[in-house]
Amino acid sequence: MRTLRLVLEYDGTGLVGWQRQPHGPSVQAALEEAFQRLTGESPRLRAAGRTDAGVHALGQVVSLQLASPLPLERLLGGLNAYLPPAIAVREVHEVPQGFDARHSASGKMYRYQVWNGRVRSPLRAATHWHVRQPLDRVAMRQAAAQLVGRHDFRAFRAADCERRTTVRWVRRLEVLDVVGEPEALHIEVEATAFLKHMVRILVGTLVEVGRGRRSVAEVAELLRSGDRTRAGPTAPAHGLILCRVDYGERTGY
Repeated sequence: MRTLRLVLEYDGTGLVGWQRQPHGPSVQAALEEAFQRLTGESPRLRAAGRTDAGVHALGQVVSLQLASPLPLERLLGGLNAYLPPAIAVREVHEVPQGFDARHSASGKMYRYQVWNGRVRSPLRAATHWHVRQPLDRVAMRQAAAQLVGRHDFRAFRAADCERRTTVRWVRRLEVLDVVGEPEALHIEVEATAFLKHMVRILVGTLVEVGRGRRSVAEVAELLRSGDRTRAGPTAPAHGLILCRVDYGERTGY
């Protein structure tokens, strides 16, 4: 048996997320079927992150063990031939035994995309949250700076989050202009790990700051309070992209 590491890109529109579900198409189910058709095997797939319904990925990582001796290039081409148009395997690598896409990860980077134009953008409708009201980006950046570092992010997790510890280390949280697209706004966040819906709740809270509905000082107080009911809304899933998974020495929580 050999251990493989795959890097996936997918458009989450119309998908129920990474994990196999009984009520709709998932990335996991499509990849399992592709392996079965190509190799006759049904390997156990392990993803770095269980992206929710509607969430996209540029750099989702999946690990598995496979007996098939097919060369990596044949695996890459064959899997993509069987996968639906919304899902593609970008890379296939053979890695040492013991590698686990989830547990071996030292961090992830997500990007959230906002379209802040008065008029909606049909070409961006599936990948951007359309916020019509002009946003104060300076205030959003000041609020984001309050959230960088090692904190208890209880106030920024879903009500059904089951993680035993809510302390996380956010390495970077930036509100970025997009060159050549003055109406677009990207919010990028890197952390060692995330709580359920954490990125989307962070974004929803920062957008409230941008709209003038809460102050920068309120965000710092919200973080200290740990009260989810005081945080902003959960931003829509379709604006979120898992861009990168990091591997190497883990620093922080």
